[in-house]
Amino acid sequence: MAALHVEQTIEDPAGRPQRVMVHLGESPLGWLHARGHLKERHYLAGDMLRADWEKAGLGPRVTMRWDAAPRAGGRRERPDPSLAQLSARERFDGAIRAAGPGLSDILWRVACAGEGITAAERALGWPSRAGKLVLTLALDRVADWYRVSG
Repeated sequence: MAALHVEQTIEDPAGRPQRVMVHLGESPLGWLHARGHLKERHYLAGDMLRADWEKAGLGPRVTMRWDAAPRAGGRRERPDPSLAQLSARERFDGAIRAAGPGLSDILWRVACAGEGITAAERALGWPSRAGKLVLTLALDRVADWYRVSG
């Protein structure tokens, strides 16, 4: 039987590697929303942030890349990002800025990295149950930034 929780190392918005615990069976935002801990507006904003994070190519790569192999003797350069990737990156960066320092940490861990709220609290050195309140504040700012009504 496969493990439900795995540890992953992924890049945070500042480009630093972060180790996070991920529950493979369910999105943390989906779990909180299904149990009435997040309003629809907050859930949608978090889902939009995660989608932009993935579209921008900021998530971990778990499959093979199918772009052309580098030329012999040539430097290995990243391919030019597409317009969709650039737009998603701009939206993601704007949403993270809208959340603000201190709020963006837990927002990124839970919405993008898929880390559970308890694990995120532990990793950030926060007291138990503080994460849900801070996450809600961050999601409220991000919902305003994405213009999610509700």
